[in-house]
Amino acid sequence: MPLTLPPGKKIAVNIGCDFDAHSVWMGTFGKTSPSYLSRGEFGAEVGVPRVLDLFDRFGVTGTWCTPVHSMETFPEAFATIVEADQEIAAHGCYHESVPSLDEETEVRLMEQTIEGHLKHVGKRPRGYRSPAWDFTEHTLALLEKTGFEWDSSLMGRDFQPYRPRPVEVRWEEGSVRGPASPILELPVSWYLDDFPVGEYIPGVNQGLGSAEVMFQRFQDHFDFAYERETNPVLAITVHPQTIGRAHHLLGMERLLTHMAGHDGVWFASLSEIYDCWSD
Repeated sequence: MPLTLPPGKKIAVNIGCDFDAHSVWMGTFGKTSPSYLSRGEFGAEVGVPRVLDLFDRFGVTGTWCTPVHSMETFPEAFATIVEADQEIAAHGCYHESVPSLDEETEVRLMEQTIEGHLKHVGKRPRGYRSPAWDFTEHTLALLEKTGFEWDSSLMGRDFQPYRPRPVEVRWEEGSVRGPASPILELPVSWYLDDFPVGEYIPGVNQGLGSAEVMFQRFQDHFDFAYERETNPVLAITVHPQTIGRAHHLLGMERLLTHMAGHDGVWFASLSEIYDCWSD
């Protein structure tokens, strides 16, 4: 297999924290009212410390996908993430809806994103997660051109990294798949994301779903991968403003306890997992 985990490790688990704060409400949903922004503030001021404490107790190195807007709006909270030696990955400029961007705007915002990382992190990001978990027809080539090593936005596999391929969509005949990208895809899934279940947005997302069902689904994915896959990667996505709520935090503690109770579990950043890949 192209992915070779460290000796004694059977499964790689990444907890990806999307530190969106205000930006998800502004950039994705166009919400700038005090109520929506306060939910982002909760994520920064309450959720981040709670998640960092949880990670410290379980020895988790996560990947914090962070828009530049969050770095600049909540610098103190962001500094605690960096100081905790958590990985910082690119997540756009202001949680922009990538599929709606024209090519010129997408290039400009990507340049601003990289500049923001150089300013606030001190180095370029190795990986990217689209704020929309979606691409334009130009995104993959842009990631290649700007020197990214991995992406974590697409859903072509569940437990195995892969090289994504551009697609020329054809309607009345088969679509044409291009050559494999040098970018390594570390796939995500809406089934493994806390936001759809946890965040209520009137008329957009019902949210307020069962936390027990959500965490059972997370655990079922882990159990399946652990028992039936070879060198699997389980990528779970959480948001400090969502997972940091009391009932979700307790559920996350139970999930981490379950996973940590298995031999050979490696809680790793996405770049650490990337470094285990060889073609």
